[in-house]
Amino acid sequence: MEIVRELPLDQVILGDAVRIMRMLPAASVHCIFADPPYNLQLRGELRRPDDSLVDGVDDDWDRFTDFAAYDAFTREWLEEARRLLRKDGTLWVIGSYHNIFRIGALLQEMGFWILNDVVWRKANPMPNFRGRRFTNAHETLIWAARGRESRYRFNYHAMKALNDDVQMRSDWYFPLCTGPERLRNEHGLKLHPTQKPEALLHRVMVSSTGVGDIVLDPFLGTGTTAAVAKRLGRHFIGIERHPAYVEAALGRVMRVEPLSDAAVTVTAGRREVPRVPFGSIVERGLLAPGTVLMDRTRAVQAVVVADGTVRVGDLQGSIHKVGAAVQSAPSCNGWTFWHFERDGVLVAIDELRREGAEGA
Repeated sequence: MEIVRELPLDQVILGDAVRIMRMLPAASVHCIFADPPYNLQLRGELRRPDDSLVDGVDDDWDRFTDFAAYDAFTREWLEEARRLLRKDGTLWVIGSYHNIFRIGALLQEMGFWILNDVVWRKANPMPNFRGRRFTNAHETLIWAARGRESRYRFNYHAMKALNDDVQMRSDWYFPLCTGPERLRNEHGLKLHPTQKPEALLHRVMVSSTGVGDIVLDPFLGTGTTAAVAKRLGRHFIGIERHPAYVEAALGRVMRVEPLSDAAVTVTAGRREVPRVPFGSIVERGLLAPGTVLMDRTRAVQAVVVADGTVRVGDLQGSIHKVGAAVQSAPSCNGWTFWHFERDGVLVAIDELRREGAEGA
């Protein structure tokens, strides 16, 4: 299968998840969020002996599922996920008791390194109408690094700030997706049965990605991951096999207004930021002298100098000093202000700091 030369950034792609993933280049995404189907929609509908359809959250799901086939499907997309993740990338998978334990076991078998299991406790769960089991009031997210030695990203201080200066716990409390956020069809019915709340994806991305990072969702549904990524200044790649969901996701993403750079830069603590001087980035050839840097809007351009400074006209100095001067600001974080072009995409030079720390 032909590998695409450029990533389809900020696009929603109609097609089979595994087939599309196989076309993408290895080590190309920072984060993957996956809400895989409970039943084998990719292999045909799951039905009971009486030919009635088994819903993804039906209590009878585990009675009629071909677990060997489901495991094979899971392994197939997880293999591609691991290939696509950068060495410092992480994977989020969400599911319920129907499938999350099988996925977790396969993750460990395949070399992923599980960092946390997070419980999403639902403020307004659907009741159990049969009255034969406890109400399913939570789902489980598994957060895993690509491997045990991965220098994965965790924005600890951002999570602490989000939680009123208290360490963020692994039990998250959010309501189900309701109100105007819930997409509905022309009959007023839910367009997608398991649409996730945007608040959940907001926390996922703020905790484990940075501005400009690439987030892949191989089972995009109606586009929650894409919408949140665009709002937070992340790039997204969404794959979905259902045409109606693709249409809804495209319309949803088009309506999203990205936040300003100042609004999406997360709180950083010293231990999250590698101590790499900008000069060492230049010395090691990660950014060659003469390279043109620019702000996110491409309105301001600077040239990298061999001594690790940058120059804008007659103004020359550190990335921070020059960044502040061109904005007439008292200070500037040059690592997040300045960007360079890589394969046609603007990338913050902060990305080179992480790469430099890994190679040190």
